[in-house]
Parts: sequence; structure tokens; C-alpha cells
Amino acid sequence: MAPTKFGVGQSVIRKEDDPLIRGKGRYTDDYAPQASAHALVLRSPHAHATFTLAAAAARQLPGVLAILTAEDVKDLGGLPCLFNLPDKPFQGPNYPILASGEVRHVGDAIAFVVADTLAHARDALEAIAVEWIPQPAAIGAGAAIEPGAPQVWPQFPGNVLFDAAIGDKAAAEATFAKAHAVAEIKIVNPRIVTNYMETRAAVCEYDAKRDHFTLTIGSQGSHRLRDILCQNVLKIPTEKMRVICPDVGGGFGTKLFPYREYALLAVAAKKIGKPIRWTADRSDHFVGDSQGRDNITTARMALAEDGKFLGMDVDLIGDLGGYLSTFGPYIPYGGAGMLPGLYDIKAFHCRIRTVFTHTVPVDAYRGAGRPEAAYVIERLVDACARKLGMSPDAVRRKNFIAPRALPYTTATGKVYDSGDFAAHLKRAMEVGEWKEFSKRAKTAKKHGLVRGIGLASYVEVCGTMGEETAKVVLDPDGDITVLIGSQSSGQGHQTAYAQIVAEQFGVPPERVRVVQGDTDKIATGLGTGGSASIPSGGVSVQRATHQLGEQLRDIAADALETSAADLEISDGLIRIAGTDRSISFADLAKRPGVDASKLNASASFSSADGTYPNGTHLVEIELDPATGKIRIVNYVIVDDFGVTLNPLLLAGQVHGGTVQGIGQALMERAVYDPNDGQLVTGTFMDYAMPRAADAAPIVFETANVPCATNPMGVKGAGEAGAIGSCPAVVNAIIDALWREYQIDHIDMPATPERVWMAIREHQRRHRL
Repeated sequence: MAPTKFGVGQSVIRKEDDPLIRGKGRYTDDYAPQASAHALVLRSPHAHATFTLAAAAARQLPGVLAILTAEDVKDLGGLPCLFNLPDKPFQGPNYPILASGEVRHVGDAIAFVVADTLAHARDALEAIAVEWIPQPAAIGAGAAIEPGAPQVWPQFPGNVLFDAAIGDKAAAEATFAKAHAVAEIKIVNPRIVTNYMETRAAVCEYDAKRDHFTLTIGSQGSHRLRDILCQNVLKIPTEKMRVICPDVGGGFGTKLFPYREYALLAVAAKKIGKPIRWTADRSDHFVGDSQGRDNITTARMALAEDGKFLGMDVDLIGDLGGYLSTFGPYIPYGGAGMLPGLYDIKAFHCRIRTVFTHTVPVDAYRGAGRPEAAYVIERLVDACARKLGMSPDAVRRKNFIAPRALPYTTATGKVYDSGDFAAHLKRAMEVGEWKEFSKRAKTAKKHGLVRGIGLASYVEVCGTMGEETAKVVLDPDGDITVLIGSQSSGQGHQTAYAQIVAEQFGVPPERVRVVQGDTDKIATGLGTGGSASIPSGGVSVQRATHQLGEQLRDIAADALETSAADLEISDGLIRIAGTDRSISFADLAKRPGVDASKLNASASFSSADGTYPNGTHLVEIELDPATGKIRIVNYVIVDDFGVTLNPLLLAGQVHGGTVQGIGQALMERAVYDPNDGQLVTGTFMDYAMPRAADAAPIVFETANVPCATNPMGVKGAGEAGAIGSCPAVVNAIIDALWREYQIDHIDMPATPERVWMAIREHQRRHRL
């Protein structure tokens, strides 16, 4: 029997943290091959402009090794979009590696400079002569679809890539015709700059003898990135490139995609015959990396007199930016499938329009469409409660899908396999002392403050990236190596996978080495995204470990002259059950005549059905009407993640995602000037990020119901905090505004200025 000290369910301390907190991590920018050159990107200062470029003089400057323009990379393929509509395929515009003659957002890349030093590269960048002719810009999806708006791409009139629908329009309309009442909201989910601690960086080396590239890069997955770069852009066999991912300082989806700089590094490294390093500064990130969210949504709910939801109709407009990023069009389309939330809504319809604008492309960011969907439905449910005079918890309980109805197929075709949604709502209300809120609100009012309390009960689908394969190897010293194609960017994979091995072999995590992010060492890999690492990768590790255990028992049976059925594995030993006769892993690995193929095992798993984590966030806020400042005074989360692998890792994931959502709810917003398309919030001087003081201590519990479609019973957890937090925080703010001023709407971010202005406008109207 394997001991459980380090196994599944235990709060094992992260084994990867010690080098990271001591400054001994190895990130891409730490890798500096001898005689490396340095690269910089020349970017457009205009949102929309035509241009001509002259680089001859810059090429003659000291230390300049290469300057690439669109003409130099004209034979490369563009960055591909990997999504298309299932029933109405579209042909997106080319996303060129360098723009030629016309730019479509501030930060659009027009030249790539390589020099012996960064200083010389900067000199050359400034010496490139560019003649700009600014053009009108389409800024904001709402403005971009107005008649007469500037066109981003001539082949897409009205700036619409596609106008699609999901659900049954006729059935939804029929419910509104017989509804007792209709609740309606129109909300903006603002654009987010997807900031992480480590900006993107890459180092490219070219071996002329082998005609082979090695790309060292901070990414969320080496294999997908290699395959796209080789097959779609560079048009070379994948065996001509090795991609290595060292430590990665955050990703949140944005580091999953290929970017222009990676292909440019390969072209330039081959051209000059030297390794080339490129590291984005924070300004590069603000205008060069994909951004997130940016939806305008109108949603209506048809209501029966008793509060039952009869039908739902949604109009969703998603801003794509100037080009189609890897999964960009999928985010609003796929997210729309989660709009019914946890509720028994039989009739549903959603119109989805995806729109080009002269802004940075939009793609997946922590949750990738599911936070947007949860925000819509949970804001709408609160609007339903106000419309009918019901409490927000009562209207939720009235309409939750009952446990007895599971598995339940939603009107959008999602199959919820397990859960007890009313249970985590009830528990969150107990922990948050919901019944005592009115007393706390009265006390706050005596001090000139207004309290509000809000709920959000969310569900998301995750773990659907595809098949992940793990290889588990017994090393000569008796330790275990796991090779897997996922990629940690802070989640704790080294610890999580080691615990799965420990569960079956009884070895401490220190004896398990996890190898990720190297296409030469690992045959295949999905990378990490969509909370798939444990639901898919974890199952693969578990299965491969089990298979290796069976193989080791067979070897040990010969060594101990017994039957494999009489053997048990624990503490890195295989012993005859009930005796002291055993053989160590190390001795097994070195046993003469052992078939080396029996010392490793591989297994794969694909979570085709996905997993559906769900839960309730409860937030209590205090509002100062004199300043509009919001303070979170209580935050409770009760989640259903099926099975908890490591409570410490899980809490860290939930806390981090929750604070990201708090940031979006209260302060984060990418602002583009509506006239010239400049990114007004282009630095941390203008773009606010949440700090510890912006969040209250979070009380986090689980009310797990094992997933019925996952062999480990787990449900993905990495994105959940960012999904439940935004609607919970905003619902709490609106609760305060409604109680005191009958104000029922505010858009994110609910900054002090916006809150103060909403109160002042209410007061002005009531004085007239």
C-alpha cells in the first residue's frame, strides 16, 4: 500500500519554490549564449496609417548586423488563426510577420533590428526613416460596426468577421411572448492588458551544419509553438527546430501563442550566423502581446411570475482587434456556450458578432470566454431578482439545475456531469454571515458608509485541449522522471505530478523529477491552457505510473522469486507483502539483464467531455459616497473542484485568479483614444493593477463532488477564481448602490470616479 504522506489530497509544499525565491530560477532572459546579438522591434506609433520605410542609412551604423523589413520576410507565412466556425467557415485576413505599407494598430511591427549591443540596436531603430500618412481609425467594437466607420479590412465590410448564432431563436422568442416579466441588462466587459511578471523573451541559435534552429523561449507550450512556426510560418520540417522552455514567469493564456518575434529571430539568426536575444520591455508588452476580454453584451431573461427562468436571449459583440490571433474568434463564440450558467434554462439564443478594430489583437486570457459568460449571466440573474422583488439567493435556488437532473444537457449542448449547486451557495452564505448583513450595513451607515453584498454562482468548462501524453521513467539511481508536454508558468506542476507518482510509489516529491518544455526530450505535448494540466496531464501521469509499477513488479518477481501478485510498492521499494524481503528501485534499475524498455511507461488521456468546475463567490463591500472608493471587507469562496490534488496549490490558484478578477472589476481597463487610436493606458503609470491591499483576506473552502467523466475525479481549477470574482464584486457594488440610491447599473471597472459620478448623477436627477 502506498503511503499518503505525499500523495493526492495532501498539502505538499511546492518543491519548485526554493530556487525561485532565492533568485536561482532560470528564465529565458538569463540565457546568454556567447557572442549573442540583440534584437529590437520597430513598432507603429499610429493605429491606422500607410507608410514607406527606408533602412539603408540605419544598416550602415556601427554594430548593426541585420535589419529585416516586410520585403525580407515576404516568403514567410502569416500567423495563423486556428479556429473556424463549424457551419460557416470564414477566410481571415493575413497576419503578416512584418506589416507592409499599412499598419492596423499602435504597436504593429514594421521592422526588426539586430545589432551587437542593445545600444547599437536602439540607435539603428531610431535611424530608420518612416514616412507616415495617418488614416481614420475604427476604435471600439460598437463604433466599428456603425455605418460609415473606417474599415480595418476592405474584404470585411462593416468590420464584421462573422455574424453567427447558437441556440434556438424561435423557442427563445416564444418564451418572451408569454413571460410575466423581462429583465434586461447591457454591459461592457472591458479590454484588459494581460500583464504577467516576466515579459516575453526568446533566444534563437542556428546551426548551419545541420540547418537547425534552437529556440529558447518563455512560453506555455513548446510543441504547439514549434509546429505552428515551422509548418505555417517558416515552412520547414518540424525536426529542423528544437524549442526549449525554461522557467516561465506567468502566462495566463497570452504566452500560449506564436508571435512575430519568434519567426523574425529565426530568419535573422540564419542570416547573420549568430545567436540572437530578444526581450520585450513592458511597453512592447502593452502594444505587442494579445489583449483580453472586450465584449459588449445585451442579455434578456423571460421570467415566470414565480421567478422561474423561461428563456434567455443574448446579443454579443466581441472586439478582435486589427488581426486574428491564434484563437481570437473562438473566445466569444466558445464562451457563449456557457451563458446559461448553472440554471435550468430550456430556451436559449445568442447572436455573436466578431468585429475588427484598429487595436491590438485579442485572444485567450485566464478563462478565455468563460469569465465573460459568467459575468453576463450572474449580472442578469441579479437583475431578475430586482425585477421580481426576490432576493438574489432565492432566485438562484429557484432556478439551479437540481442534482437529480445530472447529467444535464444545457440548451447550448454542454453536459454537466456532477455537482450540487445549491449546496455551495448555502455554505458561502453561512460562512459570509449573510443573515447578519443588515446589522453590519446599519453600523456602516452610522459612519457615513454604504455596504453591499453580492453573489456569483459560476460554472465553466475546461480541460478540453486534447490528448496529453506522459512518460514515467525509473532512473538508474532509483528516482523517477516524468516527461510531459504540459508547461508550468507558475502553477506548481513539479509538485502536482510528483504527488501523483508518490500516491502509487510512496517516494517523496524530492525523488521525482518533472521534465517539461523541450521538444527534443518529449515527443508530443499540448502545452498548458484551459485548466487542462491536471484533468488531462495528471491522468496521463497516473496511468503511466501505474503501468510502470506493473512492469517493475514483474521484474521484482523474478528477483525475489515470487509471484507479482504478492508484491507491494512503497517507500521506493518493492517487497513481498507481510515480509521484510524487498528490492529497491535502484537495484531494480541496475539488475543485470533487465529489459530497458520495462523501466519506463507511457500513457495518454484526452478529456474530450471536459470538466465543469463550479462554485459560489460571496463578496461584501463598503462604499464611501464622498469619494466613490470601494473597499472589500469580506470575501468567501466555496468551490467544487471534484477532487483536490493539493490544497495549498489549489488555494494559491484560486487566490491568484480571484485577485485578477478583482483587478478587472475595480481598476483594470485598456483605454484607446476614440479619435486617433492611441493606447492611453500604455504604461503602469496609467494602467492600474491590483495590490494586496485591494483584496480582503479570502476564506476559501471546497464542497467537492467528484467529476463523473474524469478518471481521477478532478475538475480544472486554474481559471475559476477569475471567473467567479468579477460578477460577485460588481453585484456587491450594485447592491450597495441600489439599496441607497436605486442605481442598478455600473460597468467595470468600478473605479472611485465612476462610482462617485453615478451617485452625483442620481443626486442631480432627484434635485431637478
